Amino acid sequence: MENAPPTNIKIPKKPLSIRLLKYKWFYLMFIPVLAFVIVFYYTPMVGIRYSFTKYNLIRDPVFVGLDQFKRLFSMPNFWSAFYNTLKLSIVKLLLNTGMAVVLSLLLHEMVNLKTKKLAQTIIYLPHFLSWVVAASVFQLLLSPTTAGLFNQVLLKLGIIDKGIYFLGKSSWWTPTYYVINIWKDTGWGTVIFMAALSAIDPGVYEAASIDGAGRWQKMWHITLPALAATILTVLILNLAKVMNLFESAFVLQNDAVMDKAQVLQTYIYYQTFNSGGIPDYGYTTAVGLFKSIVGMILVLVCNYASKKVRGRGIV
Repeated sequence: MENAPPTNIKIPKKPLSIRLLKYKWFYLMFIPVLAFVIVFYYTPMVGIRYSFTKYNLIRDPVFVGLDQFKRLFSMPNFWSAFYNTLKLSIVKLLLNTGMAVVLSLLLHEMVNLKTKKLAQTIIYLPHFLSWVVAASVFQLLLSPTTAGLFNQVLLKLGIIDKGIYFLGKSSWWTPTYYVINIWKDTGWGTVIFMAALSAIDPGVYEAASIDGAGRWQKMWHITLPALAATILTVLILNLAKVMNLFESAFVLQNDAVMDKAQVLQTYIYYQTFNSGGIPDYGYTTAVGLFKSIVGMILVLVCNYASKKVRGRGIV
């Protein structure tokens, strides 16, 4: 022990030029990624200044201070879109996550490997369809005309007296939207939970069987607790993206259901391109900036929650 080297010796770092030369190929590979991030993420941030101006591409931007935000907060359509964004995103997240957990548990209990793989493939396939294709398919299936398969089945069974326009009535649009999202996105969620289930030690199940535990007892006391951390992580990570809802709502909405289907991203789109006159880019930029600020707050909240749950943040 007397000849042990001291532990407080600091190893000097190599000069920056030597380190750059040593890892030159890594830095060279990083240049395209850095350029992409600068061009498509940081450069557009310069446009934030337009949210404090009145700008319509015809004349130079006129600085108006916070007038665009005052206008923004006084618009009832904006608050309706803001509420719809939060409601649709959060409920969709909870439903999709819950259904993904249920399907993962069912798949995990399957003994026949071929049947299990077939079921997994069928569940995964909708995720790879574009939202445009998915919307077209459901517009046809849910049509109130004779071409609508779902309405024809309900009529034959005597459940309804006349066809229902599921995507054209405010009272039906929201639940229909949730069902379509579950059909399309649940398969991808099962990939994450199936990976978590595969990491559970089979010896734990064997020990539970020896102790006389049944299938439901093992699922309740072993499988679900093992999935708990993954479920919370998925919820936390996806909660930070609730303000980015656009494509799924855009392709399924129409004029008859705008009170339920309008979200912030589509509100910005219509204010910019379907305003009926010369669009005020200053106003739509202000809406986008407000959305980004709310999204940033959600990310910070989720990062704090992630540190509490996982011991590390998401950013």
